[in-house]
Amino acid sequence: MPDARHPPTLHRSPVVRALLWLAGGVSLALGLIGVVLPGLPTTPFILLAAACWAKASPRLHARLLGHRLTGPLLRDWEATRSLTRRTKAIAVGSMLVMVGFSIWTFRGRVLAQITLAVLAAIGTWVVLRIPTRRP
Repeated sequence: MPDARHPPTLHRSPVVRALLWLAGGVSLALGLIGVVLPGLPTTPFILLAAACWAKASPRLHARLLGHRLTGPLLRDWEATRSLTRRTKAIAVGSMLVMVGFSIWTFRGRVLAQITLAVLAAIGTWVVLRIPTRRP
């Protein structure tokens, strides 16, 4: 995603721009569903929508940046590319609670439980790799 040092530039191909526009729309929809559906993350989908629209539609990207709910998150991410320790703890903690519940729900299905555990480990690794900043 662009930041103050690197303003957004549209992709040259109209086909790629259309695909990015569509991917941004789907990502935003999934992020909105994630607000009410436990286990489906909201923040990564909102960030993905903004990244797609930064290359496909400056108007939609600007609307996300200006929105009262998504704007602060996106502006903060674009400015620092980092998360606070508290944000990381909440992200990892909520993910592990939901995955733990899912693993319990799939008791008796060892392959599904192993798959969930591996995906949780990958998700935790991804979040912990993001640079940490002071609040």
